[in-house]
Amino acid sequence: MFLLLPFESMIVNLLGISITVLFTLLLVFIIVPAIFGVSFGIRKVYMKTLLKIFQWATLRIERGAKEKNHPLYKPYVNGIIAKEPMSLEEEIKEIRRSGSGKALDTPEFELSDIFYFCRKGIETIMDDEVTKRFSAEELESWNLLSRTNYNFQYISLRLTVLWGLGVLIRYCFLLPLRIALAFTGISLLVTGTTVVGYLPNGRCKEFLSKHVHLMCYRICVRALTAIITYHDRENRPRNGGICVANHTSPIDVIILASDGYYAMVGQIHGGLMGVIQRAMVKACPHVWFERSEVKDRHLVAKRLTEHVQDKSKLPILIFPEGTCINNTSVMMFKKGSFEIGATVYPVAIKYDPQFGDAFWNSSKYGMVTYLLRMMTSWAIVCSVWYLPPMTRQPEEDAVQFANRVKSAIARQGGLVDLLWDGGLKREKVKDTFKEEQQKLYSKMIVGNHEDRSRS
Repeated sequence: MFLLLPFESMIVNLLGISITVLFTLLLVFIIVPAIFGVSFGIRKVYMKTLLKIFQWATLRIERGAKEKNHPLYKPYVNGIIAKEPMSLEEEIKEIRRSGSGKALDTPEFELSDIFYFCRKGIETIMDDEVTKRFSAEELESWNLLSRTNYNFQYISLRLTVLWGLGVLIRYCFLLPLRIALAFTGISLLVTGTTVVGYLPNGRCKEFLSKHVHLMCYRICVRALTAIITYHDRENRPRNGGICVANHTSPIDVIILASDGYYAMVGQIHGGLMGVIQRAMVKACPHVWFERSEVKDRHLVAKRLTEHVQDKSKLPILIFPEGTCINNTSVMMFKKGSFEIGATVYPVAIKYDPQFGDAFWNSSKYGMVTYLLRMMTSWAIVCSVWYLPPMTRQPEEDAVQFANRVKSAIARQGGLVDLLWDGGLKREKVKDTFKEEQQKLYSKMIVGNHEDRSRS
């Protein structure tokens, strides 16, 4: 009977069967588990399999490069600079000690002092610890993604075939699957929050809103094949507080919101994002600002203060760095979130770049290009640590409190703790930064002069 059907009808039937099977698999193995917050462990098996393939590929590259006497790695400039953790005054004293037999406290100024600033300038040119935080982290092994193969010079025929097979899997199977899941998650989020928004305020609305948000974010997490390990869940943010985390990517929101219920803070957008925002705010008290309001620090602080003072409202999710950093460091936290006197719940997020680089270089890639890169990666693997809540001490100002929270996040996530402003990603260095070393040097010289006058 099947063979008697016209060719066109057979193609239509096969296509219909394929779509039905695909939708059934999505429903049974992804969407339903996401609704109930369970996992069959398929993603972890997938991750372990990838790791074995990556290890084999790296060993094959190393062996092939050794056989043909090819250099395996490109030289990395950071290794040629050995920096000593010394203060300006200590380093200048060391220069004077090695270049002169005079007493170290006697001269107010020596020509040799110039060498300190020359050396610092050259070190900064060779190893700029700021701008390198805005480029993708280099890998020590190849993960079969051509865009991360910066170090390796040797590629064999078998590796090329394996890479081509990986391209077919990622673009012809994973990408359509992930797009379907992302569309499903976003559609359910808009529809679900809109429907819940018409319900009267109360426990029923809050319960439904929470589970609609969690369900949709978990589906979106699966659209990225995200494998997330959460630590110390007993420290998860509570109502009336502020959750602060280091910022690597826009998907940080999805990573955290798939395990907790937060009030988002951000600027009102148009287009698809605007539709999502308007739907979400109907079901949950998110804090959205008009473009003209974002620059008004007092208005922002007032809105946030009013929110956290109501202990029945959800914890606010904020990324105080204000921009995405490449997940190797934590840069300066803006003090605004730490001035309003609320309990702060720090969260450290650390991505594993072996499976896909989650960092969004917004100055290089648009949002659509970035999402395409994410959905054509092997997976997004990360660890999330919930740190104990922190409150501002009586003797602390907002900046000191922000730095203390930042240090705790950097220490837990294994990140470098930097004092630089992430705004340097798009702006020039402020004159105050340039003048800081001059002031320290002047203070040292003037201090020596005053000490001699008193003696």
